[in-house]
Amino acid sequence: MSVKKLNSPQWKKFQPPTVQDPAILSFHQSSTTNLPSPTSVVAPAMPSGPREKGFIDKRQHSYGFIQCCDRDARLFFHYSEYNGNIEAMKVGEPVEFYTSNDRRTGKPIAVQVSSIDISQAVPSTLSDEQFVGTVIQEAKPVKAKNGTVPGSQDGLGRVSYEHSGECFFIPFAQEDITDPTMKLKTGDQVIFHLASDSQTGIVQARSLELVIPPSQRYQGVICSMKESFGFIERSDQVREIFFHYSEFRGDINDLQLGDDVEFSIQMRNNKEVAVELEKLPDGTVIFEDVTTEKVIGRVLKTLRTQNGRRASDPLGGRIFYEKDNNVMHEIPFGDKDQYGECTLQQGDVVSFNIATDRRDGLQRACGIQLMEDTFNNGEQRETGMIASLKDGYGFINCADREARMFFHFSEFMDPEYIPEDKAEVQFTVLPDPSSASRMIATRIKVLAKGSVCFLSVLPALYVGTIDREPATHKNQNKNKEADTGSIRYDFQSKIQNITYLMKDLDLKTAPRYGDKVEFQIGEQKSTTKQLAVNVKVLFRSANNRCQGFVATLKDNYGFIENEKHDQEVFFHFSAFEGNATTDLDLGDEVEYTLARKSAKMSAEMIKKLPKGSVGPGEEILYTKGTVQGRIIRPMRIVDPEQDEYCGLVQAGIELEEGETPETYPYGITSLADKRDFLQKGDIVNFQVTKVKGTGVLRATALAAQRKYIRAKVDSVKGQFGFLDYEVESGKKLFFHMTEVHDSAQISPGNEVEFVVVQNQRNGKYSACSLRKITERQRPERLMSRLKSFTDDSAPRIIVERQPRGPDNTKGFTTPRSPWKPPS
Repeated sequence: MSVKKLNSPQWKKFQPPTVQDPAILSFHQSSTTNLPSPTSVVAPAMPSGPREKGFIDKRQHSYGFIQCCDRDARLFFHYSEYNGNIEAMKVGEPVEFYTSNDRRTGKPIAVQVSSIDISQAVPSTLSDEQFVGTVIQEAKPVKAKNGTVPGSQDGLGRVSYEHSGECFFIPFAQEDITDPTMKLKTGDQVIFHLASDSQTGIVQARSLELVIPPSQRYQGVICSMKESFGFIERSDQVREIFFHYSEFRGDINDLQLGDDVEFSIQMRNNKEVAVELEKLPDGTVIFEDVTTEKVIGRVLKTLRTQNGRRASDPLGGRIFYEKDNNVMHEIPFGDKDQYGECTLQQGDVVSFNIATDRRDGLQRACGIQLMEDTFNNGEQRETGMIASLKDGYGFINCADREARMFFHFSEFMDPEYIPEDKAEVQFTVLPDPSSASRMIATRIKVLAKGSVCFLSVLPALYVGTIDREPATHKNQNKNKEADTGSIRYDFQSKIQNITYLMKDLDLKTAPRYGDKVEFQIGEQKSTTKQLAVNVKVLFRSANNRCQGFVATLKDNYGFIENEKHDQEVFFHFSAFEGNATTDLDLGDEVEYTLARKSAKMSAEMIKKLPKGSVGPGEEILYTKGTVQGRIIRPMRIVDPEQDEYCGLVQAGIELEEGETPETYPYGITSLADKRDFLQKGDIVNFQVTKVKGTGVLRATALAAQRKYIRAKVDSVKGQFGFLDYEVESGKKLFFHMTEVHDSAQISPGNEVEFVVVQNQRNGKYSACSLRKITERQRPERLMSRLKSFTDDSAPRIIVERQPRGPDNTKGFTTPRSPWKPPS
């Protein structure tokens, strides 16, 4: 049979296995032919000599080696020669065997191997005496590598002991420990026997037992905590000791910096570590003894360097004080030894206690307090008032300079003081350690109220008239002049103006525009600027309180139409006594006070009045009936460019040539719909009223005859929106939510009806008088009829002639008889 050679690369790389197993080698060598011949058969190895004892020294896949007990020899044996469970056989197991020779190599091998008791195979002699030593190297379990069984010398530990003044280091294995579950650690004290090998003379420790000394406990304070470990400052030594979180007996989340703990010490990797930690009550661990009496001294060296940085020395500060018969002594202090955190300077007079460390006797100053005697050495102190407070810092209005000085809460000399707004203080101005170009207030002392004076008040009294009131609401432009008022007075036959501050007045008795007041003149120390102070009202202005009607409402302001309907006055919502957003509506009657807070007058202290409180009242002239006319001048709220405030309506639409038109003025109260922007040229229906007392004729119940348009809401954005209706090309029609009737809630997709108006100022179009269309929307003619029953401003049907009967009496007074057909 021929063998075909393959050209495959894998075939070329193939190499036949090398047979190293003696059993396999003997098999291959003894079976080279198919038919055995008498000369090729090898007889089994025959034992020779007595049975010997030894230990399993090494194991392989199908064979192993035995270390002889009685001689220095290491014999090969095959697993087939082992009389027992080969899977249970272990390295170090005592065995008994015969010695034979390998038929192939002639080398000695072990045959007929069987396991025996350990007491029957003792390769060494145990000492009767027990020794005491210390574990200096731990015994480790040995793992097989690459399928091999480890040797007997791997993973040994070391124990040291003294004998006759000499130190010995003896090896031991994990199997030599009496308790197989115990693991000896470095530093453990043990008792053991010495075993001497009878062949090699090697000495090894046997039967090791742990000596458990009485447990010594230590105390300390947690001084550092990391991710999974920390450090303890010991109370018996000036040093720190490491601990792992797993050594704490309890929930590690309950352990915090500064906690007192108790622990034991073990040696691990030749270093001391804290184990078995237990938390102690606060105050248990005491490091030092502190004197109760105070000592007076001067700061010789502060904790900050010349660059303003903290010194690296934890006790970098120094205090010089007198001790024992005028002997001057120097004592250190650290950054935690001061009572408070105000800035200390060289030469400061301080009081302090002396703390003595129990561990090394080191003394230091603690509880250091800055004394007021420090400021008697010519230190320049300033005064001021706290202007504002933030989170941990604030600002002081200086009395002696025109500046707001920054300060930290930590700079108060009394660390328990809680800063308050408007508190009067005394302080020292020093460069900021973090920025030398900036000055800050330090060493702050709280003064009694009234101690700080910002003004030098002149004794003379002056009389003047309020020309402008300070603003009572927040100014969006943040104009400082808005917070000041102005007084006009006569000084040496010359009219002058002087300002006064709102903060110096009582809002309930504050002077109003036109009031006659008495005041003094104060001069600011920092700027020499003059202000009116101690302002008192002598006479109230008779024309101070006014009445009117709400004419316009915007986002946070509006306008009031006066009682005569010929002027409007500005007001801010903050000036209304209540919630102007919800309580005020167009046409509401109000009472207010005029105040001049800028170039123009404004309304203050606005109060809503019941309906019918303002004005002498008006009487409708029913004889004129409902008049149709045309707007010839709108109100100024529609066209801000015109001079006149009130609008003007003409009776009649088309006039004949030479005919003089009848015109009637109107205001916000004249509109049937207060939200309707009547524009020039609009056709309206109205009635005529006569003002009681003056006889002036005015238009009332004006209702525009406009065509209402329907469209859907395109979008709503807060207080405004857009309709799906185009007046200008490509632009949606704008509307404001205040133009929606009955405060109806509208959303995109709702159908509404509205009127298009044009803004006279910018020429842009917008929608007004929006009404939401529901599924059962009443016609406009029915809505007008229903409104006439409840709304006095709605159009009414005027009865011009009552029906009369044939006898000139009121008709329908004679009872009517039922109709009967003629007979």
